[in-house]
Amino acid sequence: MITNDRQGGATAYLRLLDPAVRADPYPVFADIRATGAFRVANSPVVVLSRYEDCAAMLRHPAASVERALSTLPLETLPAYDGPPGAPTSEAAPMFLFLDPPDHTRLRRLSTKAFTPRVVAQLQPRITEIVDALLDTALAAGTSDVVADFAYPLSVTVICELLGVPLADEERLGHWSSIVSRSLDPASRFAPQFRVDPRELQHAAADMYAYFEDLTRIRRTSPGSDLLSELIAAEEAGDKLSHNELISICALLLIAGHENTANLIANAVLALLRNREHLDALRADPNLANAVVEETLRYDPPGQMVARIAADDLEIGGIDIHRGDMVVLLFAAAHRDGSAFPDPDRFDPTRASRHLAFGLGPHFCLGAPLARLETAIALRRFAQRIESPRLRADPPPYRPHVNLRGPATMLLEI
Repeated sequence: MITNDRQGGATAYLRLLDPAVRADPYPVFADIRATGAFRVANSPVVVLSRYEDCAAMLRHPAASVERALSTLPLETLPAYDGPPGAPTSEAAPMFLFLDPPDHTRLRRLSTKAFTPRVVAQLQPRITEIVDALLDTALAAGTSDVVADFAYPLSVTVICELLGVPLADEERLGHWSSIVSRSLDPASRFAPQFRVDPRELQHAAADMYAYFEDLTRIRRTSPGSDLLSELIAAEEAGDKLSHNELISICALLLIAGHENTANLIANAVLALLRNREHLDALRADPNLANAVVEETLRYDPPGQMVARIAADDLEIGGIDIHRGDMVVLLFAAAHRDGSAFPDPDRFDPTRASRHLAFGLGPHFCLGAPLARLETAIALRRFAQRIESPRLRADPPPYRPHVNLRGPATMLLEI
Protein backbone atom coordinates (compact mmCIF):
# COMPACT_ATOMS: atom_id res chain seq x y z
CA MET A 1 0.00 0.00 0.00
CA ILE A 2 1.43 3.41 -1.00
CA THR A 3 1.09 6.04 1.68
CA ASN A 4 -0.10 9.58 1.01
CA ASP A 5 3.39 11.02 1.35
CA ARG A 6 4.60 8.63 -1.36
CA GLN A 7 1.77 9.79 -3.60
CA GLY A 8 3.22 13.26 -3.15
CA GLY A 9 6.18 12.00 -5.15
CA ALA A 10 3.86 11.21 -8.06
CA THR A 11 2.48 14.75 -7.92
CA ALA A 12 6.00 16.19 -8.00
CA TYR A 13 6.92 13.80 -10.83
CA LEU A 14 4.21 15.30 -13.03
CA ARG A 15 5.64 18.76 -12.38
CA LEU A 16 8.62 17.77 -14.52
CA LEU A 17 6.31 18.22 -17.52
CA ASP A 18 5.92 21.93 -16.74
CA PRO A 19 8.11 23.95 -19.17
CA ALA A 20 8.62 26.50 -16.39
CA VAL A 21 10.89 24.08 -14.50
CA ARG A 22 13.22 23.34 -17.43
CA ALA A 23 15.76 25.98 -16.40
CA ASP A 24 16.15 24.37 -12.96
CA PRO A 25 14.34 21.06 -12.42
CA TYR A 26 16.48 20.08 -9.44
CA PRO A 27 14.17 21.41 -6.69
CA VAL A 28 11.44 19.22 -8.23
CA PHE A 29 13.79 16.24 -8.27
CA ALA A 30 14.54 16.95 -4.59
CA ASP A 31 10.81 16.83 -3.78
CA ILE A 32 10.52 13.51 -5.60
CA ARG A 33 13.57 12.08 -3.86
CA ALA A 34 12.23 13.11 -0.44
CA THR A 35 9.28 10.74 -0.86
CA GLY A 36 11.36 7.71 -1.80
CA ALA A 37 10.33 5.08 -4.33
CA PHE A 38 6.69 5.10 -5.44
CA ARG A 39 4.28 3.61 -7.94
CA VAL A 40 2.35 5.98 -10.19
CA ALA A 41 -1.30 5.44 -9.21
CA ASN A 42 -3.17 2.76 -11.17
CA SER A 43 -0.25 2.06 -13.47
CA PRO A 44 2.63 -0.39 -13.97
CA VAL A 45 5.15 2.45 -13.56
CA VAL A 46 7.51 2.65 -10.56
CA VAL A 47 9.79 5.65 -10.01
CA LEU A 48 13.15 5.44 -8.20
CA SER A 49 14.98 8.62 -7.24
CA ARG A 50 17.47 7.78 -4.48
CA TYR A 51 21.03 6.84 -5.37
CA GLU A 52 21.13 3.41 -3.74
CA ASP A 53 17.73 2.46 -5.20
CA CYS A 54 18.76 3.46 -8.73
CA ALA A 55 22.11 1.68 -8.44
CA ALA A 56 20.40 -1.44 -7.06
CA MET A 57 18.01 -1.54 -10.01
CA LEU A 58 20.79 -1.12 -12.56
CA ARG A 59 22.68 -4.02 -10.98
CA HIS A 60 19.66 -6.29 -10.49
CA PRO A 61 19.51 -9.37 -12.76
CA ALA A 62 15.79 -8.71 -13.33
CA ALA A 63 16.48 -5.24 -14.79
CA SER A 64 15.65 -5.64 -18.48
CA VAL A 65 15.57 -3.32 -21.48
CA GLU A 66 13.39 -5.68 -23.55
CA ARG A 67 10.29 -3.58 -24.21
CA ALA A 68 8.26 -6.65 -25.14
CA LEU A 69 8.28 -7.64 -21.46
CA SER A 70 6.47 -4.46 -20.46
CA THR A 71 2.80 -4.45 -19.54
CA LEU A 72 2.62 -0.92 -20.98
CA PRO A 73 1.55 -0.58 -24.63
CA LEU A 74 4.70 -0.58 -26.78
CA GLU A 75 3.69 2.65 -28.48
CA THR A 76 4.05 4.47 -25.15
CA LEU A 77 7.68 3.38 -24.73
CA PRO A 78 10.57 5.39 -26.17
CA ALA A 79 12.42 3.47 -28.86
CA TYR A 80 13.86 3.64 -32.34
CA ASP A 81 13.85 0.50 -34.46
CA GLY A 82 14.46 2.00 -37.87
CA PRO A 83 12.06 4.12 -39.90
CA PRO A 84 8.46 4.12 -38.64
CA GLY A 85 6.34 1.93 -40.84
CA ALA A 86 9.23 -0.17 -42.11
CA PRO A 87 8.62 -3.94 -42.19
CA THR A 88 10.03 -5.64 -39.09
CA SER A 89 12.34 -7.71 -41.26
CA GLU A 90 14.01 -4.51 -42.50
CA ALA A 91 14.85 -3.14 -39.06
CA ALA A 92 17.14 -4.42 -36.35
CA PRO A 93 16.50 -3.04 -32.88
CA MET A 94 19.25 -0.96 -31.32
CA PHE A 95 21.14 -3.09 -28.82
CA LEU A 96 20.22 -0.35 -26.37
CA PHE A 97 16.88 -2.22 -26.24
CA LEU A 98 18.25 -5.78 -26.13
CA ASP A 99 19.15 -8.04 -23.20
CA PRO A 100 21.79 -10.79 -23.17
CA PRO A 101 22.56 -12.92 -25.07
CA ASP A 102 21.62 -10.74 -28.09
CA HIS A 103 22.98 -7.61 -26.43
CA THR A 104 26.18 -9.41 -25.42
CA ARG A 105 26.80 -10.57 -28.98
CA LEU A 106 26.22 -7.16 -30.59
CA ARG A 107 28.26 -5.35 -27.96
CA ARG A 108 31.14 -7.81 -28.25
CA LEU A 109 31.33 -7.34 -32.01
CA SER A 110 30.91 -3.56 -31.78
CA THR A 111 33.54 -3.15 -29.07
CA LYS A 112 36.15 -4.66 -31.37
CA ALA A 113 35.92 -1.51 -33.49
CA PHE A 114 35.46 0.91 -30.57
CA THR A 115 38.53 0.26 -28.46
CA PRO A 116 40.46 2.78 -26.33
CA ARG A 117 43.15 2.67 -29.03
CA VAL A 118 40.70 3.91 -31.67
CA VAL A 119 39.37 6.63 -29.37
CA ALA A 120 42.86 7.81 -28.32
CA GLN A 121 43.84 8.24 -31.96
CA LEU A 122 41.07 10.82 -32.32
CA GLN A 123 42.61 13.28 -29.86
CA PRO A 124 44.64 15.34 -32.38
CA ARG A 125 41.71 15.63 -34.77
CA ILE A 126 39.24 16.57 -32.00
CA THR A 127 41.66 19.26 -30.82
CA GLU A 128 41.93 20.57 -34.38
CA ILE A 129 38.13 20.80 -34.72
CA VAL A 130 37.78 22.50 -31.32
CA ASP A 131 40.44 25.09 -32.15
CA ALA A 132 38.86 25.87 -35.52
CA LEU A 133 35.50 26.50 -33.85
CA LEU A 134 37.12 28.69 -31.19
CA ASP A 135 39.01 30.63 -33.89
CA THR A 136 35.67 31.53 -35.45
CA ALA A 137 34.19 32.54 -32.10
CA LEU A 138 37.17 34.73 -31.20
CA ALA A 139 37.07 36.45 -34.57
CA ALA A 140 33.35 37.20 -34.14
CA GLY A 141 33.61 38.34 -30.53
CA THR A 142 30.39 36.48 -29.71
CA SER A 143 29.39 32.84 -29.77
CA ASP A 144 26.46 30.54 -29.15
CA VAL A 145 28.05 27.72 -27.18
CA VAL A 146 25.34 25.36 -28.43
CA ALA A 147 25.01 26.20 -32.13
CA ASP A 148 28.59 27.36 -32.74
CA PHE A 149 30.58 25.00 -30.54
CA ALA A 150 28.99 22.00 -28.82
CA TYR A 151 26.73 20.82 -31.64
CA PRO A 152 29.09 21.26 -34.61
CA LEU A 153 31.90 19.65 -32.61
CA SER A 154 29.91 16.58 -31.60
CA VAL A 155 28.33 16.00 -35.00
CA THR A 156 31.63 16.46 -36.84
CA VAL A 157 33.46 14.02 -34.56
CA ILE A 158 30.86 11.25 -34.74
CA CYS A 159 30.34 11.69 -38.49
CA GLU A 160 34.07 11.57 -39.19
CA LEU A 161 34.34 8.52 -36.95
CA LEU A 162 31.60 6.78 -38.95
CA GLY A 163 33.10 7.87 -42.27
CA VAL A 164 30.31 10.30 -43.19
CA PRO A 165 31.47 12.86 -45.79
CA LEU A 166 31.72 16.47 -44.61
CA ALA A 167 29.00 17.59 -47.01
CA ASP A 168 26.49 15.26 -45.31
CA GLU A 169 27.18 16.20 -41.68
CA GLU A 170 24.54 18.92 -41.42
CA ARG A 171 21.64 16.73 -42.53
CA LEU A 172 22.83 13.83 -40.34
CA GLY A 173 22.83 16.23 -37.40
CA HIS A 174 19.31 17.39 -38.30
CA TRP A 175 17.95 13.83 -38.48
CA SER A 176 19.68 12.91 -35.22
CA SER A 177 18.12 15.84 -33.36
CA ILE A 178 14.60 14.90 -34.48
CA VAL A 179 14.93 11.18 -33.71
CA SER A 180 16.55 11.80 -30.32
CA ARG A 181 13.59 13.96 -29.27
CA SER A 182 11.30 10.96 -29.88
CA LEU A 183 13.33 8.97 -27.32
CA ASP A 184 12.26 11.33 -24.55
CA PRO A 185 9.50 9.52 -22.59
CA ALA A 186 7.48 12.75 -22.33
CA SER A 187 7.20 12.89 -26.12
CA ARG A 188 4.77 9.95 -25.97
CA PHE A 189 2.10 11.50 -23.78
CA ALA A 190 2.71 15.23 -23.15
CA PRO A 191 1.56 17.44 -26.06
CA GLN A 192 4.14 20.15 -25.37
CA PHE A 193 6.98 17.63 -25.87
CA ARG A 194 5.46 15.64 -28.73
CA VAL A 195 7.41 15.25 -31.96
CA ASP A 196 5.48 15.71 -35.20
CA PRO A 197 5.00 12.09 -36.37
CA ARG A 198 5.46 13.01 -40.02
CA GLU A 199 8.68 14.87 -39.27
CA LEU A 200 9.92 11.90 -37.24
CA GLN A 201 8.99 9.41 -39.96
CA HIS A 202 10.82 11.37 -42.64
CA ALA A 203 13.92 11.94 -40.48
CA ALA A 204 14.14 8.31 -39.35
CA ALA A 205 13.54 6.93 -42.84
CA ASP A 206 16.12 9.27 -44.36
CA MET A 207 18.70 8.39 -41.71
CA TYR A 208 18.04 4.66 -42.15
CA ALA A 209 18.34 4.92 -45.95
CA TYR A 210 21.53 6.97 -45.67
CA PHE A 211 23.30 4.43 -43.48
CA GLU A 212 22.01 1.60 -45.66
CA ASP A 213 23.69 3.19 -48.69
CA LEU A 214 26.86 4.04 -46.77
CA THR A 215 27.13 0.48 -45.46
CA ARG A 216 26.89 -0.94 -48.98
CA ILE A 217 29.61 1.46 -50.14
CA ARG A 218 31.94 0.55 -47.27
CA ARG A 219 31.50 -3.18 -47.92
CA THR A 220 33.09 -2.75 -51.35
CA SER A 221 35.32 0.26 -50.57
CA PRO A 222 36.40 0.07 -46.91
CA GLY A 223 38.17 3.00 -45.30
CA SER A 224 39.85 3.73 -41.98
CA ASP A 225 36.54 4.67 -40.33
CA LEU A 226 34.50 2.98 -37.61
CA LEU A 227 31.84 1.67 -40.00
CA SER A 228 34.50 -0.15 -42.03
CA GLU A 229 35.90 -1.66 -38.82
CA LEU A 230 32.40 -2.72 -37.73
CA ILE A 231 31.91 -4.45 -41.09
CA ALA A 232 35.21 -6.26 -40.67
CA ALA A 233 34.63 -7.18 -37.02
CA GLU A 234 34.28 -10.94 -36.60
CA GLU A 235 34.50 -13.43 -33.77
CA ALA A 236 34.25 -17.20 -34.17
CA GLY A 237 32.75 -16.70 -37.62
CA ASP A 238 30.06 -14.35 -36.30
CA LYS A 239 29.64 -10.97 -38.01
CA LEU A 240 27.18 -8.10 -37.77
CA SER A 241 24.34 -8.32 -40.27
CA HIS A 242 23.57 -5.50 -42.70
CA ASN A 243 20.58 -4.33 -40.66
CA GLU A 244 22.50 -4.61 -37.38
CA LEU A 245 25.19 -2.35 -38.82
CA ILE A 246 22.59 0.26 -39.78
CA SER A 247 21.03 0.12 -36.32
CA ILE A 248 24.40 0.55 -34.60
CA CYS A 249 25.28 3.51 -36.82
CA ALA A 250 21.98 5.19 -35.94
CA LEU A 251 22.57 4.61 -32.22
CA LEU A 252 26.13 5.94 -32.34
CA LEU A 253 25.03 9.02 -34.26
CA ILE A 254 22.20 9.88 -31.86
CA ALA A 255 24.19 9.20 -28.69
CA GLY A 256 27.43 10.68 -30.00
CA HIS A 257 25.77 13.83 -31.27
CA GLU A 258 22.94 14.90 -28.98
CA ASN A 259 24.17 13.65 -25.61
CA THR A 260 27.75 14.80 -26.06
CA ALA A 261 26.68 18.25 -27.26
CA ASN A 262 24.47 18.65 -24.19
CA LEU A 263 27.27 17.45 -21.91
CA ILE A 264 29.66 20.05 -23.35
CA ALA A 265 27.10 22.87 -23.05
CA ASN A 266 26.13 21.88 -19.49
CA ALA A 267 29.79 21.77 -18.46
CA VAL A 268 30.56 25.19 -19.94
CA LEU A 269 27.53 26.66 -18.16
CA ALA A 270 28.60 25.13 -14.84
CA LEU A 271 32.08 26.61 -15.24
CA LEU A 272 30.70 30.04 -16.09
CA ARG A 273 28.55 29.95 -12.96
CA ASN A 274 31.45 28.72 -10.83
CA ARG A 275 34.36 30.85 -12.01
CA GLU A 276 36.79 29.50 -9.45
CA HIS A 277 36.68 26.15 -11.24
CA LEU A 278 37.08 27.79 -14.66
CA ASP A 279 40.16 29.61 -13.31
CA ALA A 280 41.47 26.36 -11.82
CA LEU A 281 41.03 24.57 -15.15
CA ARG A 282 42.80 27.40 -16.95
CA ALA A 283 45.73 27.05 -14.54
CA ASP A 284 45.77 23.24 -14.67
CA PRO A 285 44.36 21.70 -17.89
CA ASN A 286 44.63 18.25 -16.31
CA LEU A 287 41.51 19.09 -14.27
CA ALA A 288 39.33 18.77 -17.39
CA ASN A 289 38.51 15.12 -16.77
CA ALA A 290 37.31 15.91 -13.24
CA VAL A 291 35.07 18.69 -14.58
CA VAL A 292 33.54 16.23 -17.05
CA GLU A 293 32.78 13.70 -14.31
CA GLU A 294 31.28 16.31 -12.00
CA THR A 295 29.08 17.66 -14.81
CA LEU A 296 27.80 14.14 -15.45
CA ARG A 297 26.75 14.06 -11.80
CA TYR A 298 25.65 17.65 -11.27
CA ASP A 299 23.77 18.34 -14.52
CA PRO A 300 23.64 15.12 -16.59
CA PRO A 301 22.60 15.32 -20.26
CA GLY A 302 20.41 12.26 -19.68
CA GLN A 303 18.19 12.90 -16.67
CA MET A 304 16.60 9.46 -16.41
CA VAL A 305 16.51 5.96 -17.85
CA ALA A 306 13.94 3.16 -17.82
CA ARG A 307 14.16 -0.56 -17.15
CA ILE A 308 11.53 -3.28 -17.44
CA ALA A 309 11.19 -5.75 -14.57
CA ALA A 310 11.78 -9.24 -15.95
CA ASP A 311 10.69 -10.73 -12.63
CA ASP A 312 9.09 -9.68 -9.35
CA LEU A 313 11.44 -7.79 -7.03
CA GLU A 314 11.46 -5.21 -4.23
CA ILE A 315 13.48 -1.99 -4.14
CA GLY A 316 13.12 0.99 -1.85
CA GLY A 317 10.22 -0.60 0.01
CA ILE A 318 8.14 -0.92 -3.17
CA ASP A 319 6.99 -4.22 -4.65
CA ILE A 320 7.86 -4.22 -8.35
CA HIS A 321 5.99 -6.71 -10.51
CA ARG A 322 7.11 -8.52 -13.63
CA GLY A 323 6.39 -6.25 -16.60
CA ASP A 324 6.50 -3.00 -14.62
CA MET A 325 8.42 -0.11 -16.14
CA VAL A 326 10.89 1.26 -13.60
CA VAL A 327 11.99 4.86 -14.16
CA LEU A 328 15.38 5.71 -12.65
CA LEU A 329 15.79 9.45 -12.07
CA PHE A 330 19.54 9.93 -12.32
CA ALA A 331 19.14 13.69 -11.93
CA ALA A 332 17.58 13.11 -8.51
CA ALA A 333 19.94 10.31 -7.47
CA HIS A 334 22.98 12.44 -8.28
CA ARG A 335 21.83 15.09 -5.79
CA ASP A 336 21.23 12.53 -3.01
CA GLY A 337 22.98 13.79 0.11
CA SER A 338 23.46 10.26 1.42
CA ALA A 339 25.71 9.53 -1.58
CA PHE A 340 27.24 12.95 -2.26
CA PRO A 341 28.10 15.48 0.48
CA ASP A 342 26.79 18.98 -0.28
CA PRO A 343 25.17 17.58 -3.44
CA ASP A 344 23.86 20.86 -4.87
CA ARG A 345 27.36 22.32 -5.08
CA PHE A 346 29.38 21.97 -8.30
CA ASP A 347 32.66 20.52 -7.07
CA PRO A 348 35.00 18.81 -9.56
CA THR A 349 37.33 17.85 -6.70
CA ARG A 350 34.84 15.35 -5.27
CA ALA A 351 35.18 11.61 -5.81
CA SER A 352 32.73 10.70 -8.54
CA ARG A 353 30.47 7.65 -8.65
CA HIS A 354 27.71 8.95 -10.86
CA LEU A 355 25.36 6.70 -12.82
CA ALA A 356 25.22 8.78 -16.01
CA PHE A 357 26.76 6.07 -18.20
CA GLY A 358 24.89 3.26 -16.44
CA LEU A 359 26.22 0.16 -14.70
CA GLY A 360 26.70 -3.45 -15.70
CA PRO A 361 26.18 -4.88 -19.20
CA HIS A 362 24.50 -1.72 -20.50
CA PHE A 363 27.34 0.62 -19.52
CA CYS A 364 27.60 3.21 -22.30
CA LEU A 365 29.76 1.94 -25.16
CA GLY A 366 30.61 5.49 -26.24
CA ALA A 367 31.61 6.75 -22.78
CA PRO A 368 35.37 6.97 -23.60
CA LEU A 369 34.67 9.12 -26.66
CA ALA A 370 32.20 11.40 -24.85
CA ARG A 371 34.69 11.89 -22.02
CA LEU A 372 37.62 12.60 -24.33
CA GLU A 373 35.68 14.95 -26.59
CA THR A 374 34.24 16.97 -23.71
CA ALA A 375 37.55 17.17 -21.84
CA ILE A 376 39.34 18.53 -24.91
CA ALA A 377 36.54 21.04 -25.54
CA LEU A 378 36.65 22.32 -21.95
CA ARG A 379 40.43 22.42 -21.79
CA ARG A 380 40.77 24.48 -24.97
CA PHE A 381 37.80 26.71 -24.05
CA ALA A 382 39.43 27.59 -20.72
CA GLN A 383 42.82 28.18 -22.30
CA ARG A 384 41.64 30.33 -25.22
CA ILE A 385 38.54 32.22 -24.05
CA GLU A 386 39.84 34.61 -21.41
CA SER A 387 36.75 36.54 -20.29
CA PRO A 388 33.53 34.80 -21.42
CA ARG A 389 30.30 36.48 -20.31
CA LEU A 390 26.82 35.00 -20.48
CA ARG A 391 24.24 37.22 -22.15
CA ALA A 392 21.38 35.53 -20.31
CA ASP A 393 21.32 33.33 -17.24
CA PRO A 394 19.50 31.03 -17.18
CA PRO A 395 19.64 30.36 -20.90
CA PRO A 396 16.55 28.97 -22.64
CA TYR A 397 16.33 25.17 -22.54
CA ARG A 398 15.26 22.58 -25.08
CA PRO A 399 11.72 21.22 -24.58
CA HIS A 400 12.86 17.86 -23.21
CA VAL A 401 12.32 16.12 -19.89
CA ASN A 402 15.08 13.52 -20.26
CA LEU A 403 17.58 15.11 -22.64
CA ARG A 404 18.91 18.17 -20.82
CA GLY A 405 20.76 21.01 -22.47
CA PRO A 406 20.34 24.68 -23.36
CA ALA A 407 18.66 25.58 -26.64
CA THR A 408 21.06 28.51 -26.99
CA MET A 409 23.80 29.92 -24.78
CA LEU A 410 25.08 33.25 -26.04
CA LEU A 411 28.47 34.52 -24.90
CA GLU A 412 30.38 37.76 -25.23
CA ILE A 413 34.04 36.85 -25.56
